[in-house]
Amino acid sequence: MNMSAFDRRILICTTGMSPQVVTETLFALAVRPSAGQQPWVPTEVHLISTRQGAEHARLNLLSTTPGWFHKLRADYGLPPILFTPEHIHCIEAQDGQPLEDIRTPADNEATADRIAELIRSFSQQESAQLHVSIAGGRKTMGYYLGYAMSLYGRAQDRLSHVLVNGAFESHPEFYYPTPYERVIHTRDPKNPLALDCRNAQVDLAEIPFVRLRDGLPQRLLHGHARFTETIEIANLAHASPVLRIDLRRRSVEVSGLPVALGESGFALYAWLAKRALTDEPEVDWTDPAQWDGEFVPLVRRLFGEFDSVSERIEESLRRNFKERSNETAHYFLPLLSRVNKALEEALGEALARRVQVVRVGEKRGRSAETGSRYRLPADLPIEIES
Repeated sequence: MNMSAFDRRILICTTGMSPQVVTETLFALAVRPSAGQQPWVPTEVHLISTRQGAEHARLNLLSTTPGWFHKLRADYGLPPILFTPEHIHCIEAQDGQPLEDIRTPADNEATADRIAELIRSFSQQESAQLHVSIAGGRKTMGYYLGYAMSLYGRAQDRLSHVLVNGAFESHPEFYYPTPYERVIHTRDPKNPLALDCRNAQVDLAEIPFVRLRDGLPQRLLHGHARFTETIEIANLAHASPVLRIDLRRRSVEVSGLPVALGESGFALYAWLAKRALTDEPEVDWTDPAQWDGEFVPLVRRLFGEFDSVSERIEESLRRNFKERSNETAHYFLPLLSRVNKALEEALGEALARRVQVVRVGEKRGRSAETGSRYRLPADLPIEIES
């Protein structure tokens, strides 16, 4: 990974009662990377853990003694890395109290939400690069980390697992291969063999993951959402969408997700939805029989004939028709663009593509935009409530 391209490089780990995964991962990244890889030194480290795990990590990694994180930096002359007790994120239960352990379904939900929210928030900054390790903590924590990276991870972000050889693996006294002799003993009381930490082998296995970020709605990328909600919305992109339009309430829902289109946008989208249910689903902006005979009456029906909204839409439409040489495309096309953009922001790119307005043909002698016909995608299930 190219460090120079990113001002902020964030190492994120989950830990349980074995905080060694932090120093082992840092060693494998910054001190002795795999063959063909350049050293990658984070600018900051963040941990996610339960209350007990967080305290265990603080005492073993950040205290004056033993302070294994500080020792690793000093032993190998690593530059300053921001890592304080405030960078240890404790998972909280629904009542706001720190979790002692992850045992119940509610504990798992809280863990998933916390992990997903942290990964989402860290991934918002384009100049930041994430390296996420799934080596520590309970297996469910690693699963949620990997899933969160699929949801929010970008091209520059990485996911990995650290591997330690032989008797050094999971040894409570081993934190990283030291550059000097450091003796620890195997945990077998009948055969306590001496081990030299210098001889330990630590490797990093990078884990590929599917990136789903581009298919998520903007509100999930830039605002708080529960893990289960995000998964449900991501899955909708692969299911058949259902469009529901309530004319009386002037509301649009796609597979249960609300979409705010604004007054003019709703009128246009409702018009296209109504035409999609007929034998002539396509609209032609240049045909007065369509916009004056169908769109204008629909606007009056939706908002009232003498309502200010109806008057504003109709006045703008007729003025455009008059000033643009009997051409209304210059009114409808910017409105269509706003509608499609609103659908993408609310639904995500993948799902929005299946319900957005599409161009289906051009009239000879006209430009591609002003001479085209438009409609909703064919075979889109549509329900309209009057």
